[in-house]
Amino acid sequence: MIYKFIFHCPFTIDQEFKLNNQNFFTTIYHLRLTFYYLHFVLLDDSKRSQMKIGILREGKTPPDKRVALSPAQCVQVQEQYPELELVVQPSPIRRFIDAEYLTLGVNMQENLSDCDVIIGVKEVPKKDLIPNKTYFYFSHTIKEQPYNRGLLLKMIDLNIRMIDYETLTNANGKRLIGFGRYAGIVGCYNGFLTYGKRTGAYTLKEANLCDDRKEMESEFSKIKLPAIKIIVTGSGRVGNGVLEVINGIGVKEVSKEDFLNKEFDQAVFVHLNTLDYNTRIDGAEDSKPDFYANPKEYRSDFMKYARLSEFFIAGHYYSADSPYLFTREDTKSADFKIRTVADVSCDIDGPVASTVRPSTIADPIYGYNPLTESEDDFTKPGVIAVMAVDNLPCELPKDASEDFGQELIKHILPCLLGDDTDGVISRATICENGKLTKYYQYLNKYVEGIC
Repeated sequence: MIYKFIFHCPFTIDQEFKLNNQNFFTTIYHLRLTFYYLHFVLLDDSKRSQMKIGILREGKTPPDKRVALSPAQCVQVQEQYPELELVVQPSPIRRFIDAEYLTLGVNMQENLSDCDVIIGVKEVPKKDLIPNKTYFYFSHTIKEQPYNRGLLLKMIDLNIRMIDYETLTNANGKRLIGFGRYAGIVGCYNGFLTYGKRTGAYTLKEANLCDDRKEMESEFSKIKLPAIKIIVTGSGRVGNGVLEVINGIGVKEVSKEDFLNKEFDQAVFVHLNTLDYNTRIDGAEDSKPDFYANPKEYRSDFMKYARLSEFFIAGHYYSADSPYLFTREDTKSADFKIRTVADVSCDIDGPVASTVRPSTIADPIYGYNPLTESEDDFTKPGVIAVMAVDNLPCELPKDASEDFGQELIKHILPCLLGDDTDGVISRATICENGKLTKYYQYLNKYVEGIC
């Protein structure tokens, strides 16, 4: 009301100068000048101080072709947040080449030191970190990974605010962003590629040699399966990605009861959840809350499925103290029939005994000999063919990046650029102001080198 009166008072500034010997008009004149100052000067300062985001070039070795936002998504973000300035660091290896960004009018910038927020995918090399910035990427530090302790120390020393994608969750603790879906998609495809190579039944083009997911899916028609039974575990992002592919291939899903008790004249799969292959040692009633609270009270019941299947796609989440799905001793049993393992979860020397190391995109398959408990030629009879690539989404960097960018735009940017009422950003902030945040005090011993 006051604002409207001052700016619509029926006198121009010249008239006010002539009448400024009258107190009323003098007051109006000075108030209007004040509002002009606030409106033009302070507003301009506000514009100059709006957030600037830099999209990082991946610097980790081996090279990673993914990016947090595709060219089209950068345009979408700029249209959705017109006050935001967004720049992309040039890259010679990114799946989306620089020209694709420039063609859509996205600015490229080599030096990101004037950015407020820097967004990448994998760990940033210590030498490339810029002091006093906010970073988003997968730091791989929250589980006290020894190989990245120095990275966390460096970020603390440089007064960096580190926000880890892995810790971005909603109020119920559910993760909001990740590459798990594409790990499942590529991992499942690689599993069928491995089965084909082990048996000689067919040959598929490797996913990383495909231009995109569409080309990879065009290979499905080459898959020729006998009447085998396939086990799938996992119900999260990874598990759902696995299901997208196995359903796309056209393998029939059957119930647990039918899988265990019936024979089929075509390839079938069963989708298992945690309590399908874990049971209480004392025979008491089990439940997921009880399993998560008391994993040591459970034992694996996976062998009843392993004696019927020769192909296992592992997309489950494994937590400490949970029973192993199968052990090295289990693989020696004559009842253990599995000879192809696509271990998307890739927990080394853990719940899937045949996974003794990660494999690589360039060399995705190795053999595990149950009798010698060592690597062997995966085409030999009795040897288990293992696919355990630990960076599967990198094989389809275009599609994986677009999927990730959609989640970033939908779930994360509104919290970063708007009101973070649920504390999404603060819960995911590992360090800031030169120290660990309250949520990550458990990392103190890790930082200090005690553990």
